[in-house]
This record gives sequence, C-alpha cells and structure tokens, in this order.
Amino acid sequence: MKKITKTASAFVMAGAIALTAAAPAVGTEPSTTAYALDDTNDDWLHAEGSRLYDMNGNEVWLTGANWFGFNCTESSPHYIWSGDIDDLVRDIADHGVNVLRLPVSTELLYNWMIGDPDPIKSIKPNNSPSYPFNIDLINPDGSIANSQQLFDVLLKKCKQYGIKAFIDIHSPESNNAGHNYGLWYGKSFKGRDGKTVEVTTDVWIETLAWCADYYKNDDTLIGFDLKNEPHSTYGGAPVDAIWDNSNKPNNWKQAAQDCADAILEKNPNALILIEGVEGFEGHGAWWGGNLRGVRKYPVIPESGTSQIVYSPHDYGPVVSEQTWFKKNFTTDTLLDDYWRDTWAYLVEEDIAPLLIGEWGGRIPDTVDDEKLLTCDATTLTEFEQNARWLGLIRDYMIKHHINHTFWCLNDDSGDTGGLWKNIIFSTKQDADGNITGYTDIQWDQLKYDTYYYPTIWKTLDSKKFIGLDHQTPLGKNGISLNDFYANYASTEGSNIDGGKTGNGTIIEVSSSAATDPVTEPDTDKPTDTTQGKAAKYGDANNDGAVDMSDVVMVMQACLNPQKYGVEGSSDDRMTPDGEKNADVDGKSGVTPNDALVIQKFTLSLVDSLPIK
Repeated sequence: MKKITKTASAFVMAGAIALTAAAPAVGTEPSTTAYALDDTNDDWLHAEGSRLYDMNGNEVWLTGANWFGFNCTESSPHYIWSGDIDDLVRDIADHGVNVLRLPVSTELLYNWMIGDPDPIKSIKPNNSPSYPFNIDLINPDGSIANSQQLFDVLLKKCKQYGIKAFIDIHSPESNNAGHNYGLWYGKSFKGRDGKTVEVTTDVWIETLAWCADYYKNDDTLIGFDLKNEPHSTYGGAPVDAIWDNSNKPNNWKQAAQDCADAILEKNPNALILIEGVEGFEGHGAWWGGNLRGVRKYPVIPESGTSQIVYSPHDYGPVVSEQTWFKKNFTTDTLLDDYWRDTWAYLVEEDIAPLLIGEWGGRIPDTVDDEKLLTCDATTLTEFEQNARWLGLIRDYMIKHHINHTFWCLNDDSGDTGGLWKNIIFSTKQDADGNITGYTDIQWDQLKYDTYYYPTIWKTLDSKKFIGLDHQTPLGKNGISLNDFYANYASTEGSNIDGGKTGNGTIIEVSSSAATDPVTEPDTDKPTDTTQGKAAKYGDANNDGAVDMSDVVMVMQACLNPQKYGVEGSSDDRMTPDGEKNADVDGKSGVTPNDALVIQKFTLSLVDSLPIK
C-alpha cells in the first residue's frame, strides 16, 4: 500500500497425484482434534480469459486478505505474538477467507535459500499444560522455530483449515517501511554471515525460483506476487519503474516476464501475479495500479499466459486524495476517470484475470450505504468518502468476478487499519477449576459485515463459504470445492454471476480403465482424434483409450517429472510415445494445459485432438 499420478486407489480426482505435499514438519503436533490433510496436490489453478479455473475446468473465485509481517524485521506475521497460530488461522478460515496474501522480502527468501533462516522475534511460545501458547512453534529439541519453520507451520495450518496462500515480494530487504521503495532491485542487506548482499534482478529472480521449486509439491502455496507496487523514485529508488518493450533494467514488464519464466520452469502450475506501475505514457495511478501497458505490451511467458494474473492495487481518498475523488464520484465516473483504462478493461474485455491485491481503508463509526450513495460525495467527510468508495469497488468486484485480497487483517497498518481490532491470548476456567487458554480475536465487525463479507465467495442461499481445496472445507461454516460443485453449483449456485454457476461436475476416474485396444500405426506421430473414433492423440498412458486416466498421467508427468516424466524413476512413468500422444493443445511441449484439453475432450467439450 502507499505509505505504510495413476494412484493405487480405485478412484481419484482428475489431476490428483499421490505426492507428499507438506513441507518439512516442524514443532509439535497441534493440540486440536486429529485431521487428515489433502495431499493430492491437485488444487492448482489456471486462467482462461478473465477467469480462473481448477484442474476440473470449474470456475473459482479467490476472495482473501493480506497478513503482513514476514516482510518486516520481525520476520513473522504480526500478532502471532498476541495470538496462538492455530486459533488465528482457524478463525481466519471461519470468517471465509479462502486465500492469504503473505508479504515477504527478498532478504527473507535469500536466507531461506542459503539455509540460514532469520530467527522470529517478539514471539514467546510456551508449552504449559494448562494453557499452551503457540506450541506449534516449539521444536522437538525445545528451540523456537525460525522464520521458515514458522512459514511451514502456517502453510500446514492453512492446509488443515482449507485456506490457500500466495507470497508477495513486498520489498528487497526486510524493512517495516520497505514498501516505499519502488523497485525490485537496488537495495542491500547484511547477510546472516555478516557479508553485504546486494539485491540485483538476478538475486530477486533466483530467490523466487528457488521458493517455487522448494514448495512445488504443496498446493497450499498456489502463487507468487512478484513485486509489491512498482512505482516512482519516491521512497529512494534511483529511477521510476517503467512498462515497455525495452531492455532497460527498470523495465518492470520485462523483469516480470523473465521472473515468470524462471518460476514456471520450476513449477508450471503456479499462478504468477503481476502488479502494474505508477505511470504509463503520461497517465498516473496508484502505486502498482497502472496496467495500461498490458494492452500494448502484455507479459507472455515462454509457456504461455495460462498462469498470469494481473494484480493492481486500489484505494480510497483516506489513503491519498486523487483527482477522480474530487467530484460526486460514482461507479460510472470512477470507470471513466480511472478504473476502466487503468485495469478494469482486462476483465471487461475478457483479456486476463484480475486480483485486486490491496483494497481497504478506514471508515466512519457508522455506515449507511444508501445515504453514502445518494449524497453528493463532495459534501461527505473523508472517512465517509472512503466508505462510499469501498462500497463501489465492493459491488464492482462482485459483479465482474474480480479476485481480491483485502488490506489487511492486522490493524497496525497506519493509513488503513485492518479487519482485526484486537487480539489477546486469554484464559478461562470451567466449573471444575480447569484453566485453558484461548485467543480472543476481536474483528472490526462493521468493516467486515459491510464491505468484506459481501465479497467472500459463498453459496447464494445457504451462505456456505467456498474454499479452493478440492477436499478440505473452508473453516466451520465452509465447504470444499468438490462439495460446492457436487451439491450446490447446479442448484443455488454462488454469489458470482448472480447465482447458478458451473455444471456441478466432479470427475472421478478409474486408474485401471480399460477399453478395446487400438492398433498402433507405424508412425512417429499420433493420428488425429475425433470424438467417438479410435485414436492415438490424447492417449498419454498408451492403453489404447482416451479417458480421464490420461489426464492423470499428464498431470503426474508435469507435477512430478522426476518420478513420472519420460526419464522418471517410476515403472508407471510416461513413455516417449505417450509424451507425443499427450501434446494436444496446439503448443509445443506437454504442460498441464494438455491435461485440461484432454479432459475437455472426454467431456465432449472439444470435438477433436489436437486443437488446431
């Protein structure tokens, strides 16, 4: 912000893979009821037009919040010192947050990469039998978790409660005000070995590629926001971040494309979130908010654009007054004066998905939406104007199915506040005198109820929060993605697109599906496939049929090439002929998009393979 795998089971979900998805375990097991984690690694997402879809081709909506602190000198999410991590993450899920944007620094990732993570500060866990506090952050040897171990515990908790996450490079160095610096390179920090490390573009890319590789088998971490708010020399950068087709070192478009290539080489399933700049061809915007350049110079990785999500930030007048607020502003005036040409065109013209990475702000003590919309905005107080803007962007995001992460959960953000008002670890005593500990999490109920809750993805009538995990429900009032598409999508639907959405398809396939064999032609390339006719294109597992087991084979090979790729170690690995058969999406090389095309073919959504 400005200022501060064929499986051994009889049935598997499409794309499900028998992999160990969890990062290395740290600390003691949680004191809560035992749970089974979804480790099938099948929750990756991809883009088609301006929407995001799961591996089954079903539409999803990312409706989350920011939780900053890993980017700061504390090297931990703020308020971990006041609340138990299990209580906090569980409560976040219970409030319908289906994805967390977690700001970090390049310095933090660098220290993880070299195997010397920063210690976490201001956190004092205890394992008192009466009221244990953050015992998940106490290692078996009694030491306190370091920053990466804390991150791994957080991912484990997110997995437990059905939340997904992505990281955001908020600053080059760990710095509580590091967001003021506008570039992804040009800062330095003192390494844990005492040596000075300069953050260059190469270092920035290397740390993100390392992180993508390290967590590639954990679909809890679904993506990477490459740089928070690239902007001008305000904050100390030597030059402005620009967006064009040049080879200048400060060309954010080219840097983002190079970084996306490096990440997708390690994990082709990760979402790549790319923010805008501040100025483009004489047009100004919020820091990170200007995506005008995408129309002329889109980011196109070598593997295509299926993983690209553009992520502007947008704020109201409390954060900083802008020209588009100096009138009786409405949705139409905001679109005409700023939103449409700056970022909204990407969704309105179905070009690419958007995720508003930051939106939020302070509001008055009481809110009357009708009054705020009917009064002339120029007669309102600054906080009332901000509330009016919040209501307008809230409704626009819902109407146009724009993904978003609210800024923020923790309330120590100077010019916006947060969704939390206070967090206190407390104790209570039952009738028998037993003392237990709990985290008292006080939400800003007015802000949550009025502006955030309406934008959370939920079923239309029963108001069940919809998670992004195929199997694990989102908190106590939530459902899993499979549950939604099996039991709700074709009936009540959800609050996107005004109700019913999706076809309710949950695809289960037998890993041992068998059909009549097909005689292989003596050719180096597979023959064309037409629905209902014997064919070779799409037959990734060489069993003579084109069915969902081929989808599973392609996903196995893409997500775990060391085991299931052509040169993998498994007896069930893809063969060279299978690799040729699997390349069906009209682009060279086998990717998860080929799996999606084969799946569409099996559902009669595609008439023939390969796609021309």
